[in-house]
Amino acid sequence: MKRLFWSLCAALLSVPAFATGLSPEAGVGQPVDKGLGLQHAASPIKEQMEWFHNDLLMPIITAITIFVLLLLLWVVIRYNRHANPTPSKTTHNTLIEIIWTAVPILILIVIAIPSLKLLYYTERSPEQTEMTLKVIGHQWYWEYVYPDHNGVTFSAYVKKNDELKPGEPRLLETDRRVVLPVDTNIKLQITAADVLHAWTVPAFGVKRDAVPGRLNETWVKVNRTGVFYGQCSELCGTDHAYMPIAVEVVSKDDFAAWIAKQQAEQGLTKPAETSPPAEATPATHTN
Repeated sequence: MKRLFWSLCAALLSVPAFATGLSPEAGVGQPVDKGLGLQHAASPIKEQMEWFHNDLLMPIITAITIFVLLLLLWVVIRYNRHANPTPSKTTHNTLIEIIWTAVPILILIVIAIPSLKLLYYTERSPEQTEMTLKVIGHQWYWEYVYPDHNGVTFSAYVKKNDELKPGEPRLLETDRRVVLPVDTNIKLQITAADVLHAWTVPAFGVKRDAVPGRLNETWVKVNRTGVFYGQCSELCGTDHAYMPIAVEVVSKDDFAAWIAKQQAEQGLTKPAETSPPAEATPATHTN
């Protein structure tokens, strides 16, 4: 009994540490060895998710866990065979039944209201987006298109172990990184060419399915520069574990220079020419 008691106490004491996620390396935009909690937020969406998880859900869960533990200990101590040799035969208590029905409902309402607000916030794209990034999932790599920049496009594959540079994480680094400007409202259009994939970057709070024949949309605004990693989060086949995502967020000036270089390398320096509409011809009728 003592061993069980102290084990439960240790588990409860670890809950706040898990909730805060204060790993010394938690802000690098990637998972870390022995890290606890969520990756630090790099976008307004993830900041809202962190508040919902750390400041709302974890205190509620911790309070419920402590209450249930104390209730169990009270029952074990007060109603064991030695302390209570003559057990009560009471079978119903109307007040208790009302309480244990009403209180969970109230707790769920407290959770549901901010949960629905957060869901709406993640699904609602800003009225004014400054650029679009189209993401296409393939077996087993990602293709990226910048429609607002003359259609700059490239594919990103996982880096092999012998290609990694010092500091680059295994199975997360790619041969080409997605480059995005900081403090920019970016519309993400996500689809797939073959099977289901899911484009996921935890530090952004973005996880969107890539479905063949369907264009899913979400948005992101990254509020700090750096390199952020993610992975495909859908079981898409044998090489599912080798389909990482690497996003490098840079200043707007650096992004403009990078996009100009990509346009020059891909021969996209001139705007795409559009052919004039064909002249309408009068319809002819045959008898």
